Amino acid sequence: MRPYETMIVFDTSVDAQNIQVSLDRALDTIRNNGGTPGAIDRWGKRALAYEINKKKEGYYVVVEFSGAAETVTELDRILGLSDEVLRFKIVRLPARRTPATIAARS
Repeated sequence: MRPYETMIVFDTSVDAQNIQVSLDRALDTIRNNGGTPGAIDRWGKRALAYEINKKKEGYYVVVEFSGAAETVTELDRILGLSDEVLRFKIVRLPARRTPATIAARS
C-alpha cells in the first residue's frame, strides 16, 4: 500500500452537516477498498484562486491515507460524482525515509 494525500474543496453553500456526510463517505470508500485513512486537516473556508461554478470560496479539507490503486480509483469516482465537491486532487506522497528504510537500502 502506498501513501496518498487528497485535497477536497467543498461548496460553501452546503451546510456543515452535508460536508461532514460527504467527507465520511470518502473515508468509508477508503476503508471499504482496503485503504487506511490517516490525518485529516480541515483548513476551513478560504478564497478560491479563481471562480469555480460561480463560487468564490471553498471549504478545504486535506486527507492523508494509504491504499492500493483500486482505492484511489474508487475514491476518484466517488468524489467526482459528489455534488458537494467543487474540486479535488489525489497525489501519491513520497516514501517516508526512516532509519530502518535507509539501512535496508545500504
